Amino acid sequence: MELIIQLIAGAIGGNAAGAVLKDKSLGTLGNSLAGIVGGGIGGQILAALLGGGAMPADAAAAASGLDVGAIVQSLAGGGVGGAVVMVIVGVLKGMMKKA
Repeated sequence: MELIIQLIAGAIGGNAAGAVLKDKSLGTLGNSLAGIVGGGIGGQILAALLGGGAMPADAAAAASGLDVGAIVQSLAGGGVGGAVVMVIVGVLKGMMKKA
């Protein structure tokens, strides 16, 4: 469930970054695809850095997929990761145009 949240947040983050940085935008589909990739990667990196495990008291909530901390962590990691990858791809695309 967390991976799905990360992918969706990544797509949203990629499109948000594309809306803000219009010169780096890849279009809606490109922003979404780059965001999905970045969301999955960014969410996994953040989970590894912060420790994705739930506390014992939260074991029942984590088992049911309702751990609020994990959901917020997935949203943040996915959204930021999606935006970062979209910007990186946009910069690379711009550099290739100039060459």
